[in-house]
Amino acid sequence: MGRRAVDAGYTRLARPVLFRLDAERAHHLAMTAAQALAARKISQGALARLTQMAPVAPARAVEVCGISFPHRLGLAAGMDKNGVAVPTWSALGFGHVEVGTVTARPQPGNPRPRLVRLPRSQALVNAMGFNNDGASSLAAHLREHRERGLVDIPVGVSIGKGKQTPVEQATADYLRCLEAVRDVADYIAVNVSSPNTPGLRSLQDADPLRELLAEVVRSAAGLPVLVKVAPDLSLPAVDEALQVATDAGVSGIIAGNTTLKRDHVDLVEQHLAPAAGGLSGRPLTERSRQMVEHITAVSDFPVIGVGGIMTVDDARAMLDAGATLVQVYTGLVYGGPALVRRLRQL
Repeated sequence: MGRRAVDAGYTRLARPVLFRLDAERAHHLAMTAAQALAARKISQGALARLTQMAPVAPARAVEVCGISFPHRLGLAAGMDKNGVAVPTWSALGFGHVEVGTVTARPQPGNPRPRLVRLPRSQALVNAMGFNNDGASSLAAHLREHRERGLVDIPVGVSIGKGKQTPVEQATADYLRCLEAVRDVADYIAVNVSSPNTPGLRSLQDADPLRELLAEVVRSAAGLPVLVKVAPDLSLPAVDEALQVATDAGVSGIIAGNTTLKRDHVDLVEQHLAPAAGGLSGRPLTERSRQMVEHITAVSDFPVIGVGGIMTVDDARAMLDAGATLVQVYTGLVYGGPALVRRLRQL
């Protein structure tokens, strides 16, 4: 089968089937399949044969925060919330995966429906609310993968505040997460930028962020800590957060997350986009790139660029803006596994 036919296999066959399902149901089915493949210890070559996808080509390794990444492309947090399918993401060709966001205790997340597709806009609106099985469960999955020798790429763990935890007790919540996952993570991502947990984004303000990052970095005991900031922050607020991160000894920045803005949604789909929830995908492309460009211009932090990377050109532009690594999520939903093969060769 030729490459064009392979690339079209997802967009013409699999995606239409998945898109006829509720978005969260489709995500659940995809994760069930990914977890099943992980249990079979499937290799890149075997996955290529199974999907009739051309094997991915070798890529250039890069060192970031003292970690060796086989290439620059990773899977963003939110896809594999419980760390159940890390071997599958490696077999698909990702160079790292960020699992979570996980909370100290299990929580169901927000009421459904809470995940909406906007196909004309190539976007998703996510109001999931950190639904996950808890930090201890995620750690158990990662520990099992590692003990079976199934982890051959860096794994970051995104940690967040529980919905029921008062903002004043957020630091203790993050530290409980860190304690559970510290020995199975290659880096920690401190998520203070999701719009779907009450009060979470207020942790980006200087004073609470200073307390949080200082304690997390101290407790991480040398494990790289990155902080994930929202694309909706003003540039002065970004600069303030960067200074706090510098003072705390943070290793890097993840820019950014979903946005509450709806200004780049296709006009036909404006009425379909819920007011609540974070928007990801194509409407975020320009804003994410601008944010990365600003952060790398005013700081020395390595930056993982995430948000609106839907094509090779988007990824190149993000790297040109100064990102050291890039991550995708919504791009994978719309572009399928073939997008991974193309992006990992950058």
